[in-house]
Amino acid sequence: MPNVSSDAIAGLQSKINGQVVTPQDANYDEVCTIWNAMINKRPAVFVQCAAADDVPVAIGFARQHGLDISIRGAGHNIAGTSISDGGLVIDHSKMKAVRVDTVQKRAYVEPGATLGDFDAAVQAHGLATPIGINSTTGIAGLTLGGGFGWLTRKYGMTVDALLSADVVTADGKKLHASASENADLFWALRGGGGNFGVVTQFEFQLYPVGPEITAGLIVFPAAESKQVLIRYRDYMGSTPEDFNTWVVLRKAPPLPFLPERVHGTDVLVLAVFCASDPAQAEKLIAPLHGFGDPVGMHVGAMPYIQWQQAFDALLTPGARNYWKSHNFTELPDGLFDAMIEYAGKLPSPQCEIFIGMIAGAPNRVAPDATAWGNRDAKFVLNVHGRWDAASDDKKCIEWARAFFKGSQPYASAGAYVNFMTEEEGGRVEAAYGANFLRLQAIKRKYDPENVFRNNQNIKP
Repeated sequence: MPNVSSDAIAGLQSKINGQVVTPQDANYDEVCTIWNAMINKRPAVFVQCAAADDVPVAIGFARQHGLDISIRGAGHNIAGTSISDGGLVIDHSKMKAVRVDTVQKRAYVEPGATLGDFDAAVQAHGLATPIGINSTTGIAGLTLGGGFGWLTRKYGMTVDALLSADVVTADGKKLHASASENADLFWALRGGGGNFGVVTQFEFQLYPVGPEITAGLIVFPAAESKQVLIRYRDYMGSTPEDFNTWVVLRKAPPLPFLPERVHGTDVLVLAVFCASDPAQAEKLIAPLHGFGDPVGMHVGAMPYIQWQQAFDALLTPGARNYWKSHNFTELPDGLFDAMIEYAGKLPSPQCEIFIGMIAGAPNRVAPDATAWGNRDAKFVLNVHGRWDAASDDKKCIEWARAFFKGSQPYASAGAYVNFMTEEEGGRVEAAYGANFLRLQAIKRKYDPENVFRNNQNIKP
């Protein structure tokens, strides 16, 4: 670990509003902990920023002392790039404010905010924007990688709702990026990850949602998976965009609405969401019940915020996680066969395969309109390896890789960088496709020395 003198640390502390944490501090181990327990790195310095003004100071200190810079929002990133051995972490975990302009329907969000922080602030006014499905996810990482969730069919990707960002570049300059100001940087931020600077504030467009929606789970036995998947594919293409259903293949958790005999067995789950009025929602959801013979279901009206937290218990911090992901323009039978095969040999009770539907608004945006350019994708598949013991690493990782390879022939181009692990750096160019060279040119302009390289890196 680089040796940074105590005098230098004291000097850094005197220049910032936030807090400096080093290995000598009692809370260091706690501050080092991030969501994915597979990541175990020991930075030399954390700068827990209290305001945007702390960021240029942190960047300057890191560059002066030859420290790798990483940027942490909520620390939820699967690849663990928000932390680096011997480096300096620009830590936004204390910057979580969300300010809502109800007249203009805008939200101004600090980079340490979680989706739960965001939803709580905007839903107080019956507003929302398309974000992810786990409330402990950070808004910064989600947005910079593209972002999608239950509202994506109707309102687009998270980056489609981003109106502007305040950014600190590698040379410490503060810039405002929007469609009319530093437009090239704004384009790159909408999907290009943390490659171009440190975002200190996001501005989002908000839409009327809730506060109550209709949502829930319909659970089928694994033996019915093929027919349910085929009927899902055939039905969902004709549904309106405020209706969404995702598919999950996994072991049944001990949910209270499931008979005890089902707990721990292989199941297919339809996760259902509808933002339209209850009568319309009921009509749209009714056909799903007939896709097979459900072993349990729990669907009804609930607060949007409650549904946004529904999967938190399955995604708590502290487990070991290894993910693989593909995009799909269609769902062929061969893909279903591969899903069923690998769902039949889950290496841990927490592993799962899911399909998230994003068909709709994202497909009406030009592929070169934002850095996230996979505009033909209608579904995103994630093989979600998750387990507790390090001794299970090999079997769980091998299972995820084998399914990823088995489903590859049916996938479309591109990839979702937020689901890519640390080892997948070689996949970055393919992930961005035709937008990669433009991203590379913008990287050369704003970060020619690749100061911000702890990410799914776009090398200048």
